[in-house]
Amino acid sequence: MKIKVLIVDDSALIRSVMSEIISSQPDMEVVGVAPDPLVARELIKQTNPDVLTLDVEMPKMDGLDFLEKLMRLRPMPVVMVSSLTERGSEITMRALELGAVDFVTKPKISIQSGMREYTELISDKIRAASKARIKPRTVSAEKPSGALPALRNPLTSSEKLIIIGASTGGTEAIREFLMQMPSDCPGILIAQHMPEGFTTSFARRLDTLCKISVREAAGDERVLPGHAYIAPGHSHLLLARSGANYVTRIEQTDPVNRHRPSVDVLFRSAAQAAGKNAVGVILTGMGKDGAAGMLEMKNAGAHNFAQDEASCVVFGMPREAIAMGGTHEVGALTALPGMVLGYLATHGSRALRV
Repeated sequence: MKIKVLIVDDSALIRSVMSEIISSQPDMEVVGVAPDPLVARELIKQTNPDVLTLDVEMPKMDGLDFLEKLMRLRPMPVVMVSSLTERGSEITMRALELGAVDFVTKPKISIQSGMREYTELISDKIRAASKARIKPRTVSAEKPSGALPALRNPLTSSEKLIIIGASTGGTEAIREFLMQMPSDCPGILIAQHMPEGFTTSFARRLDTLCKISVREAAGDERVLPGHAYIAPGHSHLLLARSGANYVTRIEQTDPVNRHRPSVDVLFRSAAQAAGKNAVGVILTGMGKDGAAGMLEMKNAGAHNFAQDEASCVVFGMPREAIAMGGTHEVGALTALPGMVLGYLATHGSRALRV
């Protein structure tokens, strides 16, 4: 069975190029194209697509309004097609909150040639979306199960670090996880597969929602308790030591597992720099990036957690990490913050015990 794709975009050129890309894949077919959400609404009824690609800025009905109604009335996998602008990135972040599975960006220079260069990326994202678990979404995060353990002294958590990796579905998983982190939690480093230009908006949005401070990592900054550092979309994020302190490092070396930032790169650096002081968390995502690095963390003494299949949008990266033997505990997304803090409270430094 081929993956049935409906393309919704006000640009005739983008509709044409997207159609060409999708039709070139042996496991996909374009079942319709729509210039606006009103036409798309009728085509959804007629074609029953498996995946919808949706422009973030649409005529006649705002793309976000359409997405919100769609996820409430007829939840389905949606891949946003976003412009690489500040406004485009803000709208895309909102779309992911509303339930879009993932997004691709329109190229900045030549749209036609640029989109064709993106054939593999677009095809992979549509395949992942077709397997995603889609549920009616609300913007507010679910409450965690049970009370979260408290870390009573913020100074005591400076020895420990939480290292997180995610991909497809990860922006919302990271949001839900970080919103449960207390202001005195250990420093957090995050690698989320996301292109350049979007991680700044992602970090800024999280910073307004969380008790902790969230920023895009700049490199060579001290890792502080109560702070989260997100890998910029153009670089790998690494953990390093500078004397008695942990610091961030930014490198624009080659992609690893086809990704930059790569979760494996971050996890491996945590294994080397932090060892048993690190706690690894691998969340929803397609592929295997992070699995080998998480095993290195475990071998270095870190304690690792994976998101369970039922709560993942795509159970790819966690499944690979579990299969490779790099994880200690597996839990639902709503339970993971408590599991991580509970481990830190009972297995951290003496002052961390509560």
